[in-house]
Amino acid sequence: MSSAPSQNLPHPESVILPSRLIPGMPLGTAVPSERRKLISIRQWAASPRNECPQQPSAETWFPRRALQESLLPAPGKASQRCALATKVAADFLLIATGFGITELLPAVLNSLRHAPAQHTCIVCCSIGSLMLYAVVFTLLGYSERLYHPETARLPRQQALLLLKVFVWATALMSLDFVASRPLLPTLLRFVSSAGLGLLFMFVYRRWRRGVIEKVTPARRTMRNVLIVGAGQVGRRLAHLLRHDCAADCSVRGFLDESLPVVGDVLGRIQNLAAVARREFIDEVIITVPQHSEVARKAIWQARRNHIDVKLVADLHGADPAQTRLEAFREIPIITLWEEPVPLFRLLLKHAADFFLAAMGLLILSPFLAAIAVAIRLDSPGPVLYRAPRVGLKGRSFLCYKFRTMVENADQLKEKLRGRNERQGPFFKMTDDPRLTRVGRTLRRYSLDEFPQLFNVLKGEMSLVGPRPHPTDDVQRYRLEDLHRLEVSPGLTGLWQVTARHDPSFERSMALDREYIGRWSLTTDFKILCKTVGAVVRGDGA
Repeated sequence: MSSAPSQNLPHPESVILPSRLIPGMPLGTAVPSERRKLISIRQWAASPRNECPQQPSAETWFPRRALQESLLPAPGKASQRCALATKVAADFLLIATGFGITELLPAVLNSLRHAPAQHTCIVCCSIGSLMLYAVVFTLLGYSERLYHPETARLPRQQALLLLKVFVWATALMSLDFVASRPLLPTLLRFVSSAGLGLLFMFVYRRWRRGVIEKVTPARRTMRNVLIVGAGQVGRRLAHLLRHDCAADCSVRGFLDESLPVVGDVLGRIQNLAAVARREFIDEVIITVPQHSEVARKAIWQARRNHIDVKLVADLHGADPAQTRLEAFREIPIITLWEEPVPLFRLLLKHAADFFLAAMGLLILSPFLAAIAVAIRLDSPGPVLYRAPRVGLKGRSFLCYKFRTMVENADQLKEKLRGRNERQGPFFKMTDDPRLTRVGRTLRRYSLDEFPQLFNVLKGEMSLVGPRPHPTDDVQRYRLEDLHRLEVSPGLTGLWQVTARHDPSFERSMALDREYIGRWSLTTDFKILCKTVGAVVRGDGA
């Protein structure tokens, strides 16, 4: 492959990179080294976004954002819109199921026996009533906070709200049926249809909560949380977050200015950037007095490192529900800032990964079986090599590859480390004595990587991303090298198609950071196309 240097690659010391890298955020928006004068929280919250130089303009990221906001509904916070859409769609489907069983199904059966034209009209009217009722129900549900994350944490309150919304939506729609024409469904049938939909929604919510409670934290997509202040409020909040099955966050520890740095107290406010990078922090929650110097410093440090900021607010006895705050039982939390993450594009990336990996395994299955037979005939040992690798946010997983080396290759690695041809933590040799005959061919055409399509199907890897390194290599990382673990590892990446034979570890890390900063679906497509060409030419190591 070509080893030409990447264009416009920033020098590692030319900018101070934030602790958290957002996929698709240009590296040019990195934080300046100069510290701005701290301002009060009230002034900071009221200031326009473009006064903070470390935050890129939203219009730079999404050129069509103004058009989208003028045409499309945008309820709630940006980070909650996907969850809101999923909950509303589920209720739509359940309401439609209730209507389908009691109204549409009998109408369709009758239309097959008598007067098709007349029953077709009845079916059309039933569909219209269904759509209107579903819209009224979900709009009332949204106004009553039925779909709010806080409501999901309180099953009893959620059930009461669900019943309340059902009563009002059904009562409003029933007014239309009082003066209905003879072709419209009867009021009794309509109420029974709505009641059946309500029953389905009760069962679905109970089932969903049971599923969430059974899912172990290790299998969830968790947000890493750092709490500023290890006092009574901070400890109480940490306890609630750790025991709330709907929270989907992992409390990594505390920062405190007075307590000893030991155990889960990870440091002082001045250590926030380093702790956030080491622990892959997504969100900082401030529990100290909001007008204190400690709070101002913590907010500044979090903002300049692209970390979401939340604040435990003292509302002086006010009801958090009236102020539309996010609350964990008796502790209200104000969201001061959320980094805009391209959730929809990331969802498309995951969907494309799953589809292409499944299709690749299906099409290549005879070829993969032939490779497995060749490995078996060439040398003793298993066909697949399963090795622990470090992936997204430092999580370990078993990476699958076709075995290309002798059985005791891992034991021989430390003895051969003195002959390492790469610079830095990761290990590579051109004439590695551990390679088998078939293994050399597989390495040359990168065919040994194909089993990692199973890792892609499992969600542990992506088709494009930084290559996963072994755990012993990751242990040799410097703090700034952990940036590459902000995204899922990939089968191929920017380094593989631009500088694969470059021995510099620094260049590899710089290219991985550049990929994260410039990530887009188009970039992934280009890298995949270049990878296919490299495999055909046999440019692998």
